[in-house]
Amino acid sequence: MLQLRKVIKDFGGRRLFAGIDWHIRPSDRIGLCGENGAGKTTLLKMLAGRETPDDGQVQAAKGTTFGYLPQDGLEHRGRSLFVEVRSALGELLRMEEELRQLEQEIAEHHDVEAMDRYATVQEAFRQRGGYTTEAEISKVLRGLGFAEEDWEKPCEQFSGGWQMRIALARLLLQRPNLLLLDEPTNHLDLPARDWLEGYLSNYPFAVVLVSHDRFFLDQVVGRIVEVWNGALTEYPGNYSRYLEERERRVAALMDAKERQNEEIAKTEAFISRFRYQANKASLVQSRIKQLEKVERIQVPPQRKKIAFRFPDPPKGARLAVELKGVEQGYGDLSVLQGIDLSVERGERIALVGANGAGKSTLMRLLAGAEAPRRGGREEGHNLQLAYFAQDQAKVLDSDKTVLEQITVAAPFAMVPKVRDILGAFLFSGDEVQKKVAVLSGGERNRLALAILLLRPANLLLLDEPTNHLDLQSKEVLLDSLRSYKGTLVFVSHDRYFVDALATRIIEVGGGRADSHLGNYEDFLRAKAAAGDDSHSSCRVELKIAAGEVPAPLDKEDRRQAHLERKEEQRAERKRQKELADVEEAITVKEAELTEVERKMADPQLYQDRDRWREVSLRHGDLQEEITRLYSRWEELQLAETG
Repeated sequence: MLQLRKVIKDFGGRRLFAGIDWHIRPSDRIGLCGENGAGKTTLLKMLAGRETPDDGQVQAAKGTTFGYLPQDGLEHRGRSLFVEVRSALGELLRMEEELRQLEQEIAEHHDVEAMDRYATVQEAFRQRGGYTTEAEISKVLRGLGFAEEDWEKPCEQFSGGWQMRIALARLLLQRPNLLLLDEPTNHLDLPARDWLEGYLSNYPFAVVLVSHDRFFLDQVVGRIVEVWNGALTEYPGNYSRYLEERERRVAALMDAKERQNEEIAKTEAFISRFRYQANKASLVQSRIKQLEKVERIQVPPQRKKIAFRFPDPPKGARLAVELKGVEQGYGDLSVLQGIDLSVERGERIALVGANGAGKSTLMRLLAGAEAPRRGGREEGHNLQLAYFAQDQAKVLDSDKTVLEQITVAAPFAMVPKVRDILGAFLFSGDEVQKKVAVLSGGERNRLALAILLLRPANLLLLDEPTNHLDLQSKEVLLDSLRSYKGTLVFVSHDRYFVDALATRIIEVGGGRADSHLGNYEDFLRAKAAAGDDSHSSCRVELKIAAGEVPAPLDKEDRRQAHLERKEEQRAERKRQKELADVEEAITVKEAELTEVERKMADPQLYQDRDRWREVSLRHGDLQEEITRLYSRWEELQLAETG
């Protein structure tokens, strides 16, 4: 559907692409990978038509539609959320308006040409899903985390992360046959990422994306294209398979390059030895030409293995920190109610939940950075905590360089390692001499995180530490935290990171904080087994330490649990029955709508004005009924997935 032919592109005095050829098929799911600055975003922009190649061609098949989501610079103003997102369906809205105009024209003038046009437009409108647009908009907005009460809110009231979600919702509703996404999971919480992962996995057209989320890449893409040294290299499979195949390929290339270097060395030695012997002149010239024709093997850079280890933390008590009966809110807004939470030594707790649910508030309470309205906080003996807030970069000194800032903050034993640590967080070469004042927001956050991790704390509280890190930096951080001997509480929207670290999940939302032993995969499995939004069967009292077994239930508790399970089963049977009834009703109503549309396509109908009015009214009623049925069907499906 799209081809690049001999494409050359220079940027900032550097050649990004040196005559690349590439083909994208209609159902491809492609992840672009490569070092920062390799050209991934530029390649996406060229595919989207936002950048033009300096030479070569970008050829798209006739009828190809493009949807491009940039990393930033998105702003929507002047309309409510629902109206803004609905406006993305421009062609359907124009068809809907044309149908209204044709209905009026037919009713007034009985125009045969108008009748023919009406039948054509109506069929196209139906095939494009025109009668289910509101249900589809609802599904996408809910999936991306918008509450129904947000739908009438003006777009300008949404922050930058939510502005990106608005743009993403518009793109998904347009359903272009080439979807180009640059870091689509930025600013998405875990529930929204899970939903987007499922949506893209079932997307019927081609998707090309850049992401620093390993789990997301593994689930969505079927092909990795590595951007390096002006060329594209394809690897079949997902990101995990790419890492394995790349390692094998690089090893093979290194062997081949070593053999090539030996041959080149022999040829150069022959030339040097016989260069000035007249009887060998023709042989020397032949070898020189042979050497000039050799295409030197290029080996991708070996990714430096940075083994950063935390300083040993001071020993603390069995209980690190505890919240008792805590309530917290801001003004009239209540965020958390009646929270009892004990954090035990050695636990690795991930806080999960939708944006705005109260995760950062809970982190600030654990850190003692703010006092609760009610309840209390108790620290264990010899607690030494380090807290990384989302705005941690505010503590940096703008007048210092990156290297000066981290060196001043580092314990004496860690000073020799600061350059390696900076490299792990994407500061290398001359970048360590940059003034903090000129760093971007993302660079400041990375520096603040690197500094925080140098401290010998026995409780780490990390609020979204993986933001602004690339895949390799996340791996360095992950390996370091795996070996960390203290206690960890963290928030991250990176599924792979959470799965690899967490021993307990705390789901924050609705004023509650509910505990689930295990990692995020275990948490999702428990929710699925519970089968409803309450998830009562998989809740564990928050005071249970990681690895402890809950006390056996007494007779009354078992009876109550049995009654709850029976009630859940009855509710599920009721939901399944209603779902089947709604699906049958949709089938019946759509069949009736097809029959009514067949009658409306008959020119004889318009000879009888009353009959036309009756059929037309029935047509409108059926459309409304089908829309209502699809909305109810969507509600029932959402109830199933919880």
